[in-house]
Amino acid sequence: MKKILVTGGTGYIGSHTSVELLNAGYTVVIADNLSNSSIDVVDRIEEIAGKKISFHKVELCNRTEVDLLFEQEKDIDAVIHFAAKLQVNQSVQEPLMYYENNLFAQINILQSMLKFGVKHFVFSSSCTVYGNPDTLPVTETAQVKKAESPYGNTKQMGEEILEHSCKTKPIEAISLRYFNPVGAHESGLIGEVQHGVPHHLVPYITETAFGKRPFLNIFGSDYKTPDGTCVRDYIHVVDVATAHIAAVEQLLHGLNKKKYEIFNIGTGIGYSVLNMVNAFAKATGINIPYQLSPRRAGDVEAVYADTKKALSELKWKARYTVEDMLCSAWNWEQKQRGIIN
Repeated sequence: MKKILVTGGTGYIGSHTSVELLNAGYTVVIADNLSNSSIDVVDRIEEIAGKKISFHKVELCNRTEVDLLFEQEKDIDAVIHFAAKLQVNQSVQEPLMYYENNLFAQINILQSMLKFGVKHFVFSSSCTVYGNPDTLPVTETAQVKKAESPYGNTKQMGEEILEHSCKTKPIEAISLRYFNPVGAHESGLIGEVQHGVPHHLVPYITETAFGKRPFLNIFGSDYKTPDGTCVRDYIHVVDVATAHIAAVEQLLHGLNKKKYEIFNIGTGIGYSVLNMVNAFAKATGINIPYQLSPRRAGDVEAVYADTKKALSELKWKARYTVEDMLCSAWNWEQKQRGIIN
């Protein structure tokens, strides 16, 4: 069985990807500093998949700790790198923290890969690299514009680091520019955890539906979109997870056309914030009270994916509907609150 190192594997997307890797027959090693997740996620992953994983608490910004990880876990076949700070608005307020964490961790991992002879790397990138695109849907060949936030800039810089490294080093990499992951595993055992006021839309919706929030704040209602609110390509987190399996297999089987490649991971459908509020009501029967608020720093107006390249080359396509996404998110919220078992 091939061994895959998943950094940030107890986080939202990392945990779902770890489950899908185990289901696909891979051996999974998780490295995480638990700064934004909990150790009990390891037990939940194992419960869902019925298989054991190897967990290491590692500070990836510490080169010595990363080398020790690779020394302890022999014969790693590929790395999927999720470990990064990801709040757009927080990155605007704390840019140095984001540059230090997101870039140093990636560089340390690549250095250790070279030292220990690991050549395959899948990077958790983001549609934020496109900024406000000129045309929609956005393709992988679209201009990468000046980032709207330090978070977005770390993803742009992360891609550039990979592109330059692959040119001269024995590393082959794929960057997955995914759009807006939402939802949760059907078991309700893992999902998106937000601390404090949610910074992502769907947890804000579900917390409002539960009654924890009196209303949903919709940031910006004067954008040049059909209803004035931001438009995004929302995709089920399990679909995002399976895209990582497809990327790993592309590399392991030598099917990549170039040493460094980029793929959009989305549904190809743009939903506005108000569309999502209405879809939640349709899927669950719960109407969400909301308030229109000023725009938020770092947000782009509208972005959704052209996914033809992923379908053609990775043989991957999103399977879940927006109703599936929202129902799974609501199931996760209710289980977290003890409403259902």
